[in-house]
Amino acid sequence: MENNYYTWDDFVNGFGKEMVSAEDVYKRMKKSGLVDFSMIVFDYHFVSDSKEKLEKLNDFLLTHYPYKFEKYIQHKDCFELHGTTDSMPITKDNLLYWGLDMAKRGYEFDCRLDGYGGAIDLEPKLPDFDKSKEDYYFNKAIECYNSGNLSGAIANWTIVLEINDKDPNSYYSRAIVKNELYTWKSALQDYDKAIELAPDFDDALVNRGSVKDENGDYDGAIVDYNKAIEINPENGMAYFNRGNSKFNKGDQNGACLDWKKALELGEHYAKERIEKHCE
Repeated sequence: MENNYYTWDDFVNGFGKEMVSAEDVYKRMKKSGLVDFSMIVFDYHFVSDSKEKLEKLNDFLLTHYPYKFEKYIQHKDCFELHGTTDSMPITKDNLLYWGLDMAKRGYEFDCRLDGYGGAIDLEPKLPDFDKSKEDYYFNKAIECYNSGNLSGAIANWTIVLEINDKDPNSYYSRAIVKNELYTWKSALQDYDKAIELAPDFDDALVNRGSVKDENGDYDGAIVDYNKAIEINPENGMAYFNRGNSKFNKGDQNGACLDWKKALELGEHYAKERIEKHCE
């Protein structure tokens, strides 16, 4: 849809404010006695110029997140949607990514996240950090991600890493979601950690290279793709992405060679690039 209430420019310009807002809420909660990872229900509200937009957003949230609808409120020049979350394990980062997730979802329906908060429990319920729960929370993170609950996925992979901070798959998986929520520098840090723990993790190298490429570091991306190909010469995605980075650097011949190799390895989407840019 084309936004006419909360535009892309509004979203981009407000991104930093969302990060600051989440930090402020977290600081206030800490002063009130918040214990990290306390399971807390948050209330939230969105605003828009149309109740219909809020209704579509609400339908999406209730379908993809375990949230509850509270009410709509009509004002003279706007409408509000009020709802509540499920119990979330609150840390500084978890709250940040929840806020960014909600801001992103609001934007997708031309609505703006306008406020949120939760009450401190003086006898907090915490996740079970026993080693036996590692797989449970990892699988729960996958379930959240598959359902579209991005912040829930991050929160659960963060719990896994509290249980076992040597798990490269959780760093790798969390990095994917962080990048989807536009925090590519933090995503790179998670990819770095995954690769540090598992130097032969070729998919992590490919993904890290992709993030570098998207942010203009073509040389750094190619280094990662080279390493991934050295580890796994059958990784077609590494060839395809390396071709993209070479093309971005002006090396059309090198790009075409990589795209053709990617196609040979079964990456059929390389065909379009070959037809467009190669003889």
